Amino acid sequence: MVGNLIEMKQMSVDKAFLDTNVLVYLYSDSEKDKQQKAFKEINKYIRFVSTQVLTEFCNICLKKLQLSRFDVDNALTEILNTCNLIIVDDSDIRKSISIYEKYKYSYYDSLVIESAIEADCDFLLTEDMYDGQIIENTLEIRNIFK
Repeated sequence: MVGNLIEMKQMSVDKAFLDTNVLVYLYSDSEKDKQQKAFKEINKYIRFVSTQVLTEFCNICLKKLQLSRFDVDNALTEILNTCNLIIVDDSDIRKSISIYEKYKYSYYDSLVIESAIEADCDFLLTEDMYDGQIIENTLEIRNIFK
């Protein structure tokens, strides 16, 4: 089930930040269409994730998907071998409050957005934010399942 869902190579120099829901679809057996779409889309980019996204991912995999600790650990290894990791720090936490106030996303989505901006990403790949919206004139939100 887990393994080789993310390719090592990327097809462009564009940078994309992966939201939690995109990672979850990669490792869930329940929605194969979305799994294939996520796989195809993420492999076009240089990929980034944050510590926040990884902790949310682990929680969903353990609780909702009921994956074993071993499978979650293998998924984390695969993700960390194929994505750049952004460590969320106090500065990101404070900056995300401005994103929250300005764009009216939930605080946690605002922190994801801030992390994507911090990573200098071109795109935020997600399912549950406004497709096509440009944040701070630098980051485009893309709903890859639309």
